[in-house]
Amino acid sequence: MGDDGTEENQFVVDDVSNIIKESIESTIGGNSYVHTKVNLWTNSVVEACLASLTKLQKPFKYIVTCVIMQKNGAGLHTSSSCYWDNSTDGSCTVRWENKTMYCIVSVFGLAI
Repeated sequence: MGDDGTEENQFVVDDVSNIIKESIESTIGGNSYVHTKVNLWTNSVVEACLASLTKLQKPFKYIVTCVIMQKNGAGLHTSSSCYWDNSTDGSCTVRWENKTMYCIVSVFGLAI
């Protein structure tokens, strides 16, 4: 139990990954790709992630991004780079998919 004190102020990738997956599932779930709903879905996923992350009450500022792309054979390449303190700050990216779309969510946590 001695690790609890350090984990309390750490970016725990497994916890963040679960939050992202739950946010995507609760927002998109089994829906098929609908162009007119993508803006609503991306906003909802981001807001759900932020709401759950803030409930952790950890000393972090969070940045959340969400990309939803229809499965149509097109390629998608993304990249990010951060200049930060690896001992306190962290990131987590989750790629989720169903039969009609991909959803890629990234969370960056920066210690306060």
